[in-house]
Amino acid sequence: MTTIAIHAQSIRASLGNVQVLNGIDLALPAGRWTSIVGPNGAGKSTLLKVLASLLPHAGTVTLLGQPLATLPGRLRAQQLAWLGQNEGSGDDLTVLDVAMLGRLPHQRWLAAPSAADHAAVEQALRATQAWDWRGRALGQLSGGERQRVLLARALAVQAQVLLMDEPLANLDPPHQADWLAVVRALVQQGKTVVSVLHEISFALHADQMVIMARGRVTHQGACDDNATHRALEDVFDRRIAIHALGDQWVALPKAN
Repeated sequence: MTTIAIHAQSIRASLGNVQVLNGIDLALPAGRWTSIVGPNGAGKSTLLKVLASLLPHAGTVTLLGQPLATLPGRLRAQQLAWLGQNEGSGDDLTVLDVAMLGRLPHQRWLAAPSAADHAAVEQALRATQAWDWRGRALGQLSGGERQRVLLARALAVQAQVLLMDEPLANLDPPHQADWLAVVRALVQQGKTVVSVLHEISFALHADQMVIMARGRVTHQGACDDNATHRALEDVFDRRIAIHALGDQWVALPKAN
């Protein structure tokens, strides 16, 4: 029987006066990577924020079998890590300090970081190839470098579930490939990863795909399933086509 990491039922959410999510039911398997894709305005980022308990909503979300709304904040922050779009952090903070913020859910109030905290941060910064900048201020880094540090902050939490909204933003192709390797390593460790991605070919590397349109889930299935490929082509008005390339699937634009 498949263990469910996140279960969402009857989720509705609005931004301003506009309803963005229209009654979503979703079960995301534990120990797997699920990518969420769809056209602009489909509600992907809004859904991810609801799953992270960052937006008010109707309906219920359970995390690892426990209602998210009733989980103590500290416990939720230990179990669920978040990497959002265009996230800020103090430009005067060093890279090491920014990554150490990921350890706050594990620390006592005003306690100094422990040896375990330092070890987790070093591991995270090395995984994102940001360890050599640990003494530099965040404000001195490029957009791609900042993104790698913020990813390290999320990894440093060592949460069982990681939610990432457009994690490839500002990353060049080699570091996109590095991110893919990090995600695969997390899944091998039994962690659950859920990512919103615009890069469809990268999204097809996931175990499962959730396809959205107009605030609803139109399909959920394995990334190597032909039914998923057809649903993906349909949601983009057949302006892309899914092709096999070696042992992987890629999305290519269709000529008019």
